[in-house]
Amino acid sequence: MVNLDEVKAAKQQISDLIHRTPVLTSGLLNERTGNEIYLKAEHLQKTGSFKIRGATNAVKRSIEEGAQFITAASSGNHGQAVAYIADQLGVPATIVVPEDANRAKVAAIEAYNGKIVYCGLTSADRIPKAKQLAEENGGVYIPPYDHPLVIAGQGTIGLELLEQVPDIEIIVVPVGGGGLISGILTAVKEIHPAIRVVGVEPETANDTYLSLANKQITAISGTTTIADGLRTSQPGQLTFPILQELLDDLVLVSEDEIKEAFQFTLERTKQLIEPSGATALAAELSGKLETRGKKIGVILSGGNVDLKQMDQFLPE
Repeated sequence: MVNLDEVKAAKQQISDLIHRTPVLTSGLLNERTGNEIYLKAEHLQKTGSFKIRGATNAVKRSIEEGAQFITAASSGNHGQAVAYIADQLGVPATIVVPEDANRAKVAAIEAYNGKIVYCGLTSADRIPKAKQLAEENGGVYIPPYDHPLVIAGQGTIGLELLEQVPDIEIIVVPVGGGGLISGILTAVKEIHPAIRVVGVEPETANDTYLSLANKQITAISGTTTIADGLRTSQPGQLTFPILQELLDDLVLVSEDEIKEAFQFTLERTKQLIEPSGATALAAELSGKLETRGKKIGVILSGGNVDLKQMDQFLPE
């Protein structure tokens, strides 16, 4: 399992290549929830999501070890992050995306000089193709979440949040494959075990919820949740044991609750986040955390939105 020293090493490794993202607050949000909410603004991160942290840690190490070609399999944010950092470090990258990939995210990958290869509709289609391309070209495949360097990189968010809000009591994190939350758990629980860390999944993408209930990795067949960054079929082999050992709770939110959080953030805080980034906030706005008078950090994980699809993300 990843440990705190590895997260601290990742922070040192990536600090000159990423942003230290701000923590935002909203008086209206505090009033509505009865808590002090601190929004960790990873949507303002380079490439528009937290993914650049883990990607930078893994890609930089791979290049230091001699990699001259990088691949990734990604529906968007991880692909953008890998393409960006590979380009910054002078190494070509190919990103394998689903045939229905978000138009805006594909355009961003291309803007970072990443080559696009379309393959299938699921991660089970994309990952073998990305690994094949890496092998054929003497390169390195960078997984989106199930990799110790990626997990450690994402954990740097936890270190930053503890510095920015030292007396934080609860941290709420969206859950897809588990790289983000397992990294945060690793960092936070070794420093302050009493801080509660709560994961949030869409009701229709509840693979981690089912896995925790079944005490073993459990796959789902697929999902059409608007939180496209959380459309994983199962948690990772590395991330799941961390969640089993350290996670305090995991709650599910509906599509309507994600839409409400998306609209609230846009209208009341003037921040444009993607539905995946709104998922953690949805748990707080819906009252599913059942907390009052607490200092709560909420991870806004990304802000890469296709503006032509925005009407799909708003309540009817």
